[in-house]
Amino acid sequence: MKRAFLGEFEEVVLLTVAILDESAYGVTVTQEIEQKTGRAVGFSTVHTTLQRLEEKGFLSSQMGGATAERGGRRKRFFMVTAAGRKALSEVKQIREQLWDSLPPQTLQLMGS
Repeated sequence: MKRAFLGEFEEVVLLTVAILDESAYGVTVTQEIEQKTGRAVGFSTVHTTLQRLEEKGFLSSQMGGATAERGGRRKRFFMVTAAGRKALSEVKQIREQLWDSLPPQTLQLMGS
């Protein structure tokens, strides 16, 4: 099977869904990304990325029950699939190899 490549934001979204586990839906994913990264992200950007990751087979989703606070609308909850877990594992391995290959002097602070 071909290696699946993730864009940086796709990786962040996929990791966030894994962190949130059963409570991952558009709003919670957006809030968690903003909290963990300090980066403002638009809900529509997260929603589009969630859909793209589902189309790629890295996520699956199911509709939750209707809630009064959402005016009777249902939430779509996302879960990481086996392919998504494999992609995260591969990305982590590649990043670790790259960091391990970095010459020590590269990260030394000026004047240290």
